[in-house]
Amino acid sequence: KPYLSKANEGLPALINATKLQKKAARVGFDWPDGDLAPVLGKIREETEEVAAAIQDGDSDHVAEEIGDLLFAVVNLARKQSLDAELLLHQANAKFVSRFQAVEVSLRCEGKSLEEATLEEMDAAWEATKGG
Repeated sequence: KPYLSKANEGLPALINATKLQKKAARVGFDWPDGDLAPVLGKIREETEEVAAAIQDGDSDHVAEEIGDLLFAVVNLARKQSLDAELLLHQANAKFVSRFQAVEVSLRCEGKSLEEATLEEMDAAWEATKGG
């Protein structure tokens, strides 16, 4: 049986990615501890590859590269001893909370989301963030 098997494919993808990375790390296939520069460099590299794939107009390649970027970001979370699944849940909740605040702010100005311009929504978003 291969060291990395497909046994965890039923798990949420972020959890499975973390498990795969941890298992590979147990046999030494990992970035050095204490130095995030290689991990951050990999994220930059994957971001550039996404941009190049978009420029080429190849949607299959774009999808592949976005997957690689997500995998690299999960690796960063793992190297920081953070749970990528939990982080994304928290980011989702923060987005919903801020978006609801944007909606309330616009309503106070007498506008609905559908009536507001992107600029108005962006301004309300920045105000919600405290920026």
